[in-house]
Amino acid sequence: MLRRLITLCLKNWPLVALLTSAAMLATAHGFERIGGYAPCYLCLKQREVYWAAMAISALALIVARIKPSPRLSTLINFVLAAVFLFGAGLAAYHAGAEWKWWPGPSVCGGGASGGALQASDLTALMNGTAKIKPPACDTAAWVFLGLSMAGWNVLISLKLAGWSLASALEGRKA
Repeated sequence: MLRRLITLCLKNWPLVALLTSAAMLATAHGFERIGGYAPCYLCLKQREVYWAAMAISALALIVARIKPSPRLSTLINFVLAAVFLFGAGLAAYHAGAEWKWWPGPSVCGGGASGGALQASDLTALMNGTAKIKPPACDTAAWVFLGLSMAGWNVLISLKLAGWSLASALEGRKA
């Protein structure tokens, strides 16, 4: 049963990658909109990886529908693996900044309250005197089982890269 599920995922990897990327983006937006966690610069950059993976996956599905090519499918799966590996590296950089192993990028703010804007904040915005700082990249906003969102993203991105690579290698056998 498990082997059949694995085979099904590998054969339909672009669709699985597209749906997984969409789920990751939905989760991130859920944390932002429902949970009230404002994303930092690196959080937003990590989302771009999933947008890119969705675009590549959608292209793969369209190409497979128009003119199926095992060679092209294999190439696209290798590209997806590279995209997800890049995402894992970006997330690892973010997690390292959160753990203070190295500094985050200079565009990241610090000391943001993360709370809702007050009327005085809006007045300051209109007057041009606001001192709003973006969320800090070096502070984990949420931690579960000892890992921040960036830490979990490392693991998930590595898993997605592994599945992409496995699908590409499986396609080379066909």
